[in-house]
Amino acid sequence: MDREFQIFVKPVGSVCNLRCSYCYYNSKEELYSPGRSFIMSDEILEEYIKQHIEATTDKLIMFSWHGGEPTMAGIEFFKKAIDIQQKYLPAGKKIINGIQTNGTLLDDEFCRFMSSGGFIAGISIDGPSELHNIHRLDAGKKGTFERVMKGYEHLRMHGVTTEILCVVGSHNADHPLEVYNFFKSLGAEYITFLPLVNRKENSLTGVTPDSVPALAFGNFMISIFDEWVEKDIGQVKIQLFDEVARTAFNQEHTLCTLKTTCGGVPVVEHNGDFYSCDHFVNRKHFLGNIRDISLAELLDSPRQKAFGEAKLLKLPRFCRECEVKNMCNGECPKNRFIHTPDGEPGLNYLCEGYKKFFTHCRPFVEALRIAAQSK
Repeated sequence: MDREFQIFVKPVGSVCNLRCSYCYYNSKEELYSPGRSFIMSDEILEEYIKQHIEATTDKLIMFSWHGGEPTMAGIEFFKKAIDIQQKYLPAGKKIINGIQTNGTLLDDEFCRFMSSGGFIAGISIDGPSELHNIHRLDAGKKGTFERVMKGYEHLRMHGVTTEILCVVGSHNADHPLEVYNFFKSLGAEYITFLPLVNRKENSLTGVTPDSVPALAFGNFMISIFDEWVEKDIGQVKIQLFDEVARTAFNQEHTLCTLKTTCGGVPVVEHNGDFYSCDHFVNRKHFLGNIRDISLAELLDSPRQKAFGEAKLLKLPRFCRECEVKNMCNGECPKNRFIHTPDGEPGLNYLCEGYKKFFTHCRPFVEALRIAAQSK
């Protein structure tokens, strides 16, 4: 049986050296006893790697190290992980390690190691300093831009394949070309834009002021798309644009938020606990621990399958009849908390923006489709 998954593994749980004001994961330490260590033990690390390799049916085995801030585990932790991976790697298969980092702890030694180990790095940058430093602060509430840039320079110097991850919120949504051109000035080849949607406490449909307005997100992506089409096709890869292009060839989405169903991107916490999704790390979506239930069993479990299938089953009629449904598929379930025009619950908060963006892209998609058919 083919099994497609990408696990976000948390080597230090939610522990982080920054205090980004919009972070959704910082509070997850409340799930565990106060004062305990959040560094993954050698025993759990080896058990996880062994089970991850056994559960993978593809020839390419992808490890995704997340946090919190995974580099807080230290370089020796990752050297140990590489050794364990090689210990269990079957003949004919290949391992790639990806790490998502804020970049502030990266130095020459760490990036040299990442380069030699073939790591891929995702680094969080929200734009130039005046935009980045609005929310991405350290524990002393100081901006982190300069430290992030030093980490980014180390990655580039050592040739580590690097993707910029940009959170799009109310702080930068009105500056699309300023943000995009800044990233291009850094030599960015891979960029992902992540819409910020934080629910307001005690509100069924409200969002926090730092969240991106739905239409503003759509306009932000349209401005960058038009610039990219005119100047940067083949030079810069932007994740959402790649996903748009896939629909021209009737290819399945690779991004979980746009897939018809989900459930393929669960979390393994520092102690081996397994949760359905990075945005659903809570007691309701806790399925077990890899010391008691194998990773393969957890991935294939009825509860995890039901979690993924609910994305399709709960899609409102308004979405099912939408002309750009195949581009969106209702996006991420965590954002489906408003009502459709006819009052049905489960509409995505970002619907207005996504619909405007995907509609804008349709002529581009059609041109791709015609070009492909004429070959």
